[in-house]
Amino acid sequence: MTVESTIHRDSRLAKLHTLEEKGYNPYPYRFKPDSFAADLQEKYKDLEAGTDTEDRVTVAGRAMAVRNSGMFIDIKDISGKIQAFCHKNHLSEEDLALLKSLDVGDIVGITGYIRRTPRGELSIAAEKFDIIGKSLQPLPEKFHGLTDIDARYRQRYVDFIVNDDAKEIYKKRCRITSAIRRYFEEHDFLEVETPMLHPIMGGANAKPFITHHNTLDMDLYLRIAPELYLKRLVVGGFDRVFEIGRNFRNEGIDKSHNPEFTALEAYQAYADYNDMAELIPDLIRYVAKSVLGTTLIKVGEHEIDLAQPFVRKSMLDLVKEYTGADFMTVEKLEDAKELAKSVGVNADAAISWGKVVSEVFDEKVEANLIQPTLVMDMPRDISPLAKTHRDNPRLVEHFDAYIAGMEMGCAYSELSNPLEQRARFEAQCADREAGDDEAQMLDEDFVNALEIGFPPTGGMGMGIDRLAIMLTGADTIRDVIAFPTLRKKD
Repeated sequence: MTVESTIHRDSRLAKLHTLEEKGYNPYPYRFKPDSFAADLQEKYKDLEAGTDTEDRVTVAGRAMAVRNSGMFIDIKDISGKIQAFCHKNHLSEEDLALLKSLDVGDIVGITGYIRRTPRGELSIAAEKFDIIGKSLQPLPEKFHGLTDIDARYRQRYVDFIVNDDAKEIYKKRCRITSAIRRYFEEHDFLEVETPMLHPIMGGANAKPFITHHNTLDMDLYLRIAPELYLKRLVVGGFDRVFEIGRNFRNEGIDKSHNPEFTALEAYQAYADYNDMAELIPDLIRYVAKSVLGTTLIKVGEHEIDLAQPFVRKSMLDLVKEYTGADFMTVEKLEDAKELAKSVGVNADAAISWGKVVSEVFDEKVEANLIQPTLVMDMPRDISPLAKTHRDNPRLVEHFDAYIAGMEMGCAYSELSNPLEQRARFEAQCADREAGDDEAQMLDEDFVNALEIGFPPTGGMGMGIDRLAIMLTGADTIRDVIAFPTLRKKD
């Protein structure tokens, strides 16, 4: 805390003590407003300047500006701003004395009648004034705001108070989640909940967070994906399920990655990845239309029309298109690494042909996929939960959806053969022993569930935070998460 802020806090503490000594409680148990700023601005938009009404309202909100010793107060509530006019002719002596303890940032309650000032400002002529939340910390100075980026994310509550753009982005993000939920409910999917603590890491290739349960005396993994539990539900007869929830991955932090993030996963029995290739674009269009009112968005310098069909191209074809390298012509790992080097990609750490292809794609192709694209048909050895491609045994029926150079989601024809699934898990275990700590583990119970009988199923997953980045125009994932993960402050 700076010397200046300490002085401000001491001044506010003194006012608080004065109020308490007078028997006034600036932290009451409740206060009941009956009106909101935006509704009043709309209702009285045609009220002429200099006109008083007999309409009395009660509002509550934060004092964002205080002028003329409290005669004029700009009050901000969840909907917007409105001015309070606090004149000695309308307030009691007690309320006028209370005004002297008012600071910018205090939460206040105002009861009075609606008027429009001669200068044209819609106002509430206060007849009753209350401080209902005394602020002991000053807000950032009006014209500069909270300019320290680190402070914005550490004190997000302040950022939301002073930065309307930040608040609007987060409100849109919340509406995005609501729209996703509506979409799946309208398509007869059942929203479910699955465990966050997993005894076996699975459902995605990622580094987990590990915790320990004392009573059971066992290590547990924070969920990296709900996939294997959702597919158990499909085995159990729930043909269409979806889940929106937190996943946790012990990975790096950048503009599109946060260690904990909100993910959507959905599974539809008697479908495959072709059905998901229709569902994902339809879902994104539905959400954009619901939240933005349009399917035409701008991401950076790029204009993107989500109403247009998503281009479908295989990963191998895209790699060949952008690098000239045809990885289908090589099978051995060392040959694949040499081919990668020939196009400027060092994939020496890769432990499989598919990993090499994936690294070349990430470095040379991904950033170019600006318009909506479904990257189809992944290498089999990097996708252990998808069915082998019906036309090429080196590939699987797995696609990733890209927009503006960012992966939005993925989908599979889900692997339903328990014997093949066991073999894939065992190959993943071998990869772990070879040093790949993101490879999946053998989940015996999941294989047992498949042996009970798993119908043909299409599944999809999507990062809601990334979708929010795209639809809100946010610069980084931190802008669409209320409280992003930050390095510990010294």
